[in-house]
Amino acid sequence: MTNTMENCGFATALRAIEGKWKVDILCELGKAARRFGRLRQAIPEISEKMLAQQLRELEADGLVNRTTYPETPPKVVYSLTKRGAALNLAAGALCQWGEEFGDTVDARAEARVAAAG
Repeated sequence: MTNTMENCGFATALRAIEGKWKVDILCELGKAARRFGRLRQAIPEISEKMLAQQLRELEADGLVNRTTYPETPPKVVYSLTKRGAALNLAAGALCQWGEEFGDTVDARAEARVAAAG
């Protein structure tokens, strides 16, 4: 990858959401703020360990807020930051593109895999 591509805004956005579950988490938090257990229910395929790791990374990148309420047991709520909401909005355009053109891209990818195998 050239230096220009590494500094490209699109590449930066992709690095922010790289990881199998980050897009799913951002989409869920785009609907409403959620507690850990509700996120886990909304994305049943993700393990608790992976959800915690992905949330920590999203928080470190400034995309997710983690709010702890002083209760017993402690209540923790995750929500999107302004930056996370903006990324979610931008990802919506990619989702729309994928819905419109995804069949063609998927078919070509399957053909490449079949040819290689």
